[in-house]
Amino acid sequence: MAQEPHNLQDLLDHIERAARKHDQVSLATVMEAVGTRSFGPLLLAAGLTTASPLSGIPGVSTAVGLMVLLIAMQLLCGEKEFWLPQWLMQRTIDHRKVSRAFEWIRPPARLIDGLLRPRLIALVRASGRYVIALVCAIIALGMPAMELVPFSATGAGLALTAFGLALVSRDGLLALAAFGFTTLTLGLVLQGLI
Repeated sequence: MAQEPHNLQDLLDHIERAARKHDQVSLATVMEAVGTRSFGPLLLAAGLTTASPLSGIPGVSTAVGLMVLLIAMQLLCGEKEFWLPQWLMQRTIDHRKVSRAFEWIRPPARLIDGLLRPRLIALVRASGRYVIALVCAIIALGMPAMELVPFSATGAGLALTAFGLALVSRDGLLALAAFGFTTLTLGLVLQGLI
């Protein structure tokens, strides 16, 4: 079982080490790298994928949304280890695209890690985790529509990343910011669809 990442750079290291071993990086490879028992790292990995240039690949945002929805629902039902269907786990991306996306993500990751610390911990523990899971499920349900509104999937990815980071670093202040960013993103998507 993978050791749980403690910050954004640690998560990137886990995924990158696993990705180097394969020509095609599957969702199963990513989940194995970050572990299947913790919502925060999985949510963070999903958010980074959606916020990165990888979201420009048709269908990636929808696939990530489905993954987030399934994991959020399992958390809400009290599951201890997360499960995804095999067809979704076998979905792959070329390892060179993953490497390029990580080159883009690493500089801000160092900056972000320096800003995070445990605070307002009640917002990311117990019932706070369930509220975050519910909001993430709502984001996930909107992901297919976000493929139609330019750059909205990136906004959703940033919200998911912020929620994941908040859970990993136990930073409730970041969770509060993520709630606000989610409201803004979903509002822009609705406006773009009307």
